Amino acid sequence: MSVFDDLVGQAEAVADLSRAARASRDIAGGGFEGDIQPGNSAMSHAWLFTGPPGSGRSSAARAFAAALECTGATPGCGECAQCKAVMGGNHPDVSSLSTDLVTIKAEEVRAYVASSYQAPGTGSWKVFIIEDADRMVERTTNVLLKAIEEPGPRTVWILCTAAVADVLPTIRSRCRHVNLVTPSVEDVARLLVERQGVDLDAALVAAQAAQSHIGVATALATDPQAAHVRKLTLDAVASLRGVGDAALAAQMLVDPEQMTGATAESKKEQEAAQAREEAERLAAMGLEPGARVPAAVRSQVKAASVDVKRRATRNLHDMIDRELTYMISFYRDVLVAQLEADVRLVNADYSQAIERIAATTSPSLTLARIDALGQARERLRGNVAPQLLMEAALAALRER
Repeated sequence: MSVFDDLVGQAEAVADLSRAARASRDIAGGGFEGDIQPGNSAMSHAWLFTGPPGSGRSSAARAFAAALECTGATPGCGECAQCKAVMGGNHPDVSSLSTDLVTIKAEEVRAYVASSYQAPGTGSWKVFIIEDADRMVERTTNVLLKAIEEPGPRTVWILCTAAVADVLPTIRSRCRHVNLVTPSVEDVARLLVERQGVDLDAALVAAQAAQSHIGVATALATDPQAAHVRKLTLDAVASLRGVGDAALAAQMLVDPEQMTGATAESKKEQEAAQAREEAERLAAMGLEPGARVPAAVRSQVKAASVDVKRRATRNLHDMIDRELTYMISFYRDVLVAQLEADVRLVNADYSQAIERIAATTSPSLTLARIDALGQARERLRGNVAPQLLMEAALAALRER
């Protein structure tokens, strides 16, 4: 057993990280000196993990952190107390920063930077993992830059993002780059069978529909709501006729309750959970629900309310981005059919609709539709109103 076992189809990256973990054991003293040189296979104080969505960047970062802290015979043994603590998310010297908001706050990174100059407690290294590093705005990245330029003794930074260009040149030039690849459909399906107990045929369908995105494939195979979102999205695309259809479909696709099939009971449970969260937040400030908010903590209460809205915005944007990705995969399949390419369909369960549209349109029109959907994803990152964005995208897909 190894902490790297769950990194599906990443043999090259695993080999690089294993070499670095072995080299880390040979480093004496309190800092990075001697044979630590950029570009070689020895240890580095800063790493940039890139790869397409679903390739396992965060999993690779945590596995590498475990290998650095490992006390077993082979780094990343998966059996020692240090490995188990890291993989369980409760190691005192390994911190992971992610966000369910739109951006990572500078204050959060600043707290990590201050902690990075403290000596490790129980492990060999202090490891800081920043997931979705592309969600750091420039001022936040500048907070991190000093720590990467002049790292604390036995401190390792691991940044995770989709592409090298997502971080500033000043950051990426100081990081060792590890690129993860898209795993094969068969590898992802095998993982679903072994980890989730999914039937092999269902696992293959989910892995193909998710385009080897491990997280999405897991959701499609195990979460009825995720499968419901995909079905409604592709049903809407397959049945588009005119502008009216586009407007109605857009209204549905930006409504989280309709897309997830939320029932009245589940809505009540969600509202109750939100109420409990707010009550706990107020209790932490020494307040009771409905009580007058003192001026001293008014800004904190307001900031918490803003965070709730940002979290809702992030969830909505993630849902819409996933829908647009499903649509792009649908028209990718249409193009495959039109070109008679010897390539497996992503959405094989919609083959009839794909063949029908392929027979009645041209490849140039299909490419134009894919471009329109790609543009919609870019607009989403620019905070264009979701309803308008989706209406414009679907209007470009209507029959002509």
